[in-house]
Amino acid sequence: MKLLLNVLKRIHKPAVYSSQPRCRSSSARSGLLPLRDEALIVGSNPELVQRLGPQVEAIHGYRETERVMWGERCEEVLSRVRSGAFPEGSPLLGPVHILDLDKTGYIKPHIDSVKFCGSTIAGLSLLSDSIMRLVKEDDAEEWLDLLLPRFSLYILRDQARYNFTHQILKDEESVFNGQRVPRLRRISVICRNLPG
Repeated sequence: MKLLLNVLKRIHKPAVYSSQPRCRSSSARSGLLPLRDEALIVGSNPELVQRLGPQVEAIHGYRETERVMWGERCEEVLSRVRSGAFPEGSPLLGPVHILDLDKTGYIKPHIDSVKFCGSTIAGLSLLSDSIMRLVKEDDAEEWLDLLLPRFSLYILRDQARYNFTHQILKDEESVFNGQRVPRLRRISVICRNLPG
């Protein structure tokens, strides 16, 4: 089994590779976003406060929106995300998905539909640290917890994308390597490539 978690080259952390079964932990560290860029991106999305997304069974306590047009500085950040996550020339899904998860919200285990996105999902984590759990679809004994610090970028690609469910743990379940990781309101800015 090969699990790939690719992280931007600018982060200066190697990709996580694991070929051993059972419980594992890993983390994604980031220098991707300075605090001012997070505020810029979050502040440029006032519709998050106004627009309540449809209730999707896998996600609880959230709002969502999609965005095509961004300001110049936001576009610079998204360009860094895209260049690190997707091969040059890869056809990308036009709108960027923005998911605003309340402190009490969580995302249940799921695999994103192949109808809506291709082999890669890249998410920028804003406002709060969180724990993402990947579980092998056909063997629940194989799982991996990922620490997603505020400002980090996670990339699910290939096997991690198709063969593992992913979820964001509830605040009360957010423990990483035995340490409690308080989760506050979390915004993720998600880029995807088109289904191939």
